[in-house]
Amino acid sequence: MKARVHVMLKNGVLDPQGEAVRHALGAMGFDKVNGVRQGKVIDLTLAEGSSEADVTDMCEKLLANTVIESYSIEIL
Repeated sequence: MKARVHVMLKNGVLDPQGEAVRHALGAMGFDKVNGVRQGKVIDLTLAEGSSEADVTDMCEKLLANTVIESYSIEIL
């Protein structure tokens, strides 16, 4: 089984890395970008018998800081 986890900062949480990207894009002439939120994508290859609940448990315990980040899971 393969799963893809998308992790993003929650709305309202300052994203300095995203702001740095927005600023750099503006400096390169891409001045129509009003905001950037940067996240991460984690691809997992799991053993047979794994479930979406297992991936959720991984997200809650390690892959996402649920205080400031949200996540979504895709089963591929």
